[in-house]
Amino acid sequence: MTNSNVKILVVDDESPIRKLLRVGLMTQGYTVLEAGNAWSAIEQERLTHPDLIILDLGLPDLSGHELLRRWRDEGLELPVVILSSRTDEKGIVEALELGADDYVTKPFGMNEIVARIRVALRHRLQQQGERPVFETGSLSVDIVKRIVKVDGKEIRLSPKEYDILRILVQYAGKVLTHQFLLDQVWGGSTDVQYLRVYVRQLRQKIEQTPDQPKYITTETGVGYRLREVD
Repeated sequence: MTNSNVKILVVDDESPIRKLLRVGLMTQGYTVLEAGNAWSAIEQERLTHPDLIILDLGLPDLSGHELLRRWRDEGLELPVVILSSRTDEKGIVEALELGADDYVTKPFGMNEIVARIRVALRHRLQQQGERPVFETGSLSVDIVKRIVKVDGKEIRLSPKEYDILRILVQYAGKVLTHQFLLDQVWGGSTDVQYLRVYVRQLRQKIEQTPDQPKYITTETGVGYRLREVD
């Protein structure tokens, strides 16, 4: 799918933000649709069937969370990238747990939001976990054989370390909340501190510089992301 075939619905009550996104995304070849409130967004989605939605959480008539919940409850599966303030960590986490694919905080750069859009679209088109071998940089993860290599050398991981890495690989490029990872690895009945300990141990084994990780990056107050590097 080329950019010219991708329709993006921008839902934000601030017209300068909509204009910024419209101009920036159109220069990338995307078709841009706009809605200034939740009810207009509902109508636009129903009539135009966009490929991705950029959704501001602070809408005047219905909160972004309520709108997202409504769409997901109705079975709408297209990617949603959230716009939020830098200080609204709780709101970001709630949106991700409601089914948002990613988020960008205001003020944002166009390169950042375009990158998030590309990841969200790619992830929906082809789940990373469907590839038997995931490779990025010097890291290689064989999902079927459960073999992890760095620079061609096999790395031994504990079962929990591998489970965390496997889930990050499955959703490569997408931010995963602390609670999502706790639910997937421990069934949700574990303190987030355990997750931090295991992520730290995992970084010690797969990162060249664990204190400055290039693969498993921290989304402060939200969770972790497995970043694909060139």
